[in-house]
Amino acid sequence: MRTLPAWLLGALLLLLAGRAAALPVGFTTLQVPDGAAPAIEVGVWYPGDAPTRPTAVGLFRQDLAPGAPVRGRGLPLVAISHGHGGNFASHADLALALAQAGFVVAAPTHTGDNHRDQSRATDIGGRTRGFVAVIEHMVSRWEPGAIDPARIGAFGFSAGGFTVLAVAGGEPDLSRIGPHCAADPGFYDCRLMAAARGGMAAVAGPAAVPPAFARDGRLRALVVAAPAFGFAFTPAGLARVTMPVQLWMATDDAILPSPVYAEPVRAALPRPPEVRVAERAGHFDFLPPCPEALWRAAPAICGSAPGFDRAEFSRRFAAEIVGFLARTLPP
Repeated sequence: MRTLPAWLLGALLLLLAGRAAALPVGFTTLQVPDGAAPAIEVGVWYPGDAPTRPTAVGLFRQDLAPGAPVRGRGLPLVAISHGHGGNFASHADLALALAQAGFVVAAPTHTGDNHRDQSRATDIGGRTRGFVAVIEHMVSRWEPGAIDPARIGAFGFSAGGFTVLAVAGGEPDLSRIGPHCAADPGFYDCRLMAAARGGMAAVAGPAAVPPAFARDGRLRALVVAAPAFGFAFTPAGLARVTMPVQLWMATDDAILPSPVYAEPVRAALPRPPEVRVAERAGHFDFLPPCPEALWRAAPAICGSAPGFDRAEFSRRFAAEIVGFLARTLPP
């Protein structure tokens, strides 16, 4: 059987997603237990079976059916890991597109690294533990039979990109952080660690306690956009990340710039990833267009370069991701 070109398959899926927009998408928020840590806030989008209405999702509004029954059984799950200072709604447009295409989407607000609380922004191990707890809750406790545990994927942006690579089995060489930041302390991640409790030495110094990463062997596909700490991954460190990966990078990323972050991940993955380059895009163009309230609250993440159409890019970004996950998490 002849295989459709990736661009044509993506276009067809975009058309299908447009049709599916008329079908209802359910939505709920959960509080997922995380051991002795605070419960994790999680937004869940899913194929629903009830009429929709305009619904607040963080600072966004979407046509959703809050609390609707789940339509279907044995559905694929995609877990989303947001970037530093984000929340469960950071990729609401992508979550909606995935749910319209038949996926269940679970997006946690990372404890201690969100828009309300950044006291644990450098706790990269804690991010992975919370992420795995959310996947386990969705598979084991959310809606019996709704999710197929053999079809689980993950999306991660920025710090979330690092998170999903580590959960999938990646082992970063954190000894590289010190030389990286010594060479250029102005990098965003270096400034973040320098401002953390105890400073850079407590996070990446010789006496720093190595983080314990949680893993989940059920992940079957990853989408990684502008991954943080990409330089810390070597071929040996990513040897166990053998599932299909779609890797996104932005040509004008001033936060995690080329060639320090996405390119090392691309080179180290044992299976060549599907690489997507967003021309003229900045780091925050991987986020959806900002509503007015978000413009007022966080203008730094809302602006794009003159001539860059973030709304159009967001539609293409979502369509490409839906197409990739539909191919890599098949029935």
